[in-house]
Amino acid sequence: MPKDAAGIYAQGCAFLPLALALARALDDAILHLRGNEPGLGVWILASEGESEAVAAADVLLIDHADDWLVRETRLYLKRVLKRLDVSSRSLIARLEPSSCFAGTLFELVLAADRSHMLDGAFEGDNRPPTVLRLTAMNGGALPMDNGLSRLAARFLDDPDSLATAEEAVDRDLDAAKAEALGLVTFIPDDIDWEDELRIALEQRASFSPGALSGMEANLRFAGPETMETKIFARLSAW
Repeated sequence: MPKDAAGIYAQGCAFLPLALALARALDDAILHLRGNEPGLGVWILASEGESEAVAAADVLLIDHADDWLVRETRLYLKRVLKRLDVSSRSLIARLEPSSCFAGTLFELVLAADRSHMLDGAFEGDNRPPTVLRLTAMNGGALPMDNGLSRLAARFLDDPDSLATAEEAVDRDLDAAKAEALGLVTFIPDDIDWEDELRIALEQRASFSPGALSGMEANLRFAGPETMETKIFARLSAW
């Protein structure tokens, strides 16, 4: 792919606008829910689409990071994901056969307080089994307020597990592999899927929106303390 800006826009026009549109739409949704829906204490993070498209966009964001528009898009994505991190709400990720949690979008799963990934596919569903994918964007391109990648924060003080997870970059991981790597919380099969997710949502919804969300927001920022975590992760959580 050519290094000049014209070549980037010509060959990456199908991907970069999607990444920018994602950042804007997610930013708008977070601000709306935080400002206008204070009674909603649980947010479900879901996605639908093609993982290949997300991975292709990530290649563009990594390979052409010096281009001004790519750089600004990455900075926008970083800011929006930080806004999600400091939102005082319970975050539950839902991974199903139609999901496209790869690379940049997998940051949403890493940001969630818990993640439910369907083991396999639903009976009678002709879609491929549920998979997720790590890309180079998960290696620190979109850091948290504490300066760590969300992947590094998940495996804090466990470098062996982090290294094992990084070896799986650019590979589709089914539920069993994702659980073995510590990338998801639960992997119910199609028989238990609806009940397990319903129980999890009902348990959290039984508390007032502010009962646990501040604590959960604090727990998202393990590791080094920075000025950002002191202000945004601690004080604004309450």
